[in-house]
Amino acid sequence: MMTESDCNFDVNLVRQDFPILSKQMNSKPLVYLDSAASTQKPKAVINAIIDLYSNYYANIHRGVYLFSQLSTDKYEEARLAVKNYINAQSEKEIIFTRGATESVNLIAYSYGRYFLNEGDEIIVTEMEHHANIVPWQQLAKEKKLVLRYIPMNDNGELLLDEYEKMLSNKTKIVSVVHISNSLGTINPVKYIFDKAKEFGAVTVLDASQSIQHTKIDVQSLNCDFLAFSGHKIYGPTGIGALYGKLDLLKKMEPYQTGGDMILSVTFERTLFAEVPGKFEAGTQNIEGAIGLGAAINYVNNLGIENIAKYEHSLLDYATSRVLEIPQVKIIGTAKEKASVISFIIEDVHPHDVGTIFDKLGVAVRTGQHCTEPVMRHFNIPATTRASFAFYNTIDDINVFINSIKEVISIFD
Repeated sequence: MMTESDCNFDVNLVRQDFPILSKQMNSKPLVYLDSAASTQKPKAVINAIIDLYSNYYANIHRGVYLFSQLSTDKYEEARLAVKNYINAQSEKEIIFTRGATESVNLIAYSYGRYFLNEGDEIIVTEMEHHANIVPWQQLAKEKKLVLRYIPMNDNGELLLDEYEKMLSNKTKIVSVVHISNSLGTINPVKYIFDKAKEFGAVTVLDASQSIQHTKIDVQSLNCDFLAFSGHKIYGPTGIGALYGKLDLLKKMEPYQTGGDMILSVTFERTLFAEVPGKFEAGTQNIEGAIGLGAAINYVNNLGIENIAKYEHSLLDYATSRVLEIPQVKIIGTAKEKASVISFIIEDVHPHDVGTIFDKLGVAVRTGQHCTEPVMRHFNIPATTRASFAFYNTIDDINVFINSIKEVISIFD
């Protein structure tokens, strides 16, 4: 097993970049194991936002004065940072949104509503977050489309043979989660998208749980759209990005209309701005974008490959320790997994687990994780989920294991 000393970064020094990790929760040292829900923020992100508001804040894209230009430059630098991080061809292919949910809704509205017709089919998976199900359900209802789901096995792996049987000339969109938030499964999205392209389908990647864990190259993956949220990659909440191939974005209608997304307005007609401006109506989340840019720079400095290697070692260690406890069952045992362990404890409801963990200073997520169909597949009401990031340590996992044992002791 790789240890903390084997990392290409010093975990203890990295932890000092995150002020909250030195805090206590319920008079216990905080052990934060809920990064799949939202990651904590390094000082580089916090300071970037403070710097904006303290030294040069102004509205963007409008003013000719210095501070407006500085704010605009920083905002656009963040767009370039996202473009480079996912290897898009152009920064014009990056649209800032409130997060992955808004990004998927934008695709459904601006592409699906205008280019899909009655009887067309959309394929998603059984393990999707609700945010990658409900927008397509609503679109299917409105346009009389067919929505199909790739099934999975009891390890939490997609049944690709079944997927291939679903594909046809009626398939217009294939929208797939890269890494399951509730199972940790890493899906073979390049294979899925390559098969979709054989039938001319548009491909959508929900990268909410992969953007912070693994290298993403949109050109290599052959995806037409990609969505993620900033708060999953150590950035602020309320900001995210949509990547879309430029030729698709150019022919799509705007999702929202109003200020700063127009070229010209008369009483007779409106001409929209060029991409990406036509999809960014109103005053944007300036501090969010700048914070996201700082977060991406921070991750780049650590190295996404280093992060992935270290987090995988944490997953291996935590999994081996959990498997030593006979009363615990892991939900999601795919061969290819990210640093997520969802589990149930025999005869103990996950909410009780989470409550006891809280008293011990351990932050985990309990519930359905916005993946109710996954819970139905496994015939369970909910799970407890521990999710690890590069700022977690072996000591964190040992506290986590001891907390599981404490729960079992209380309920025994």
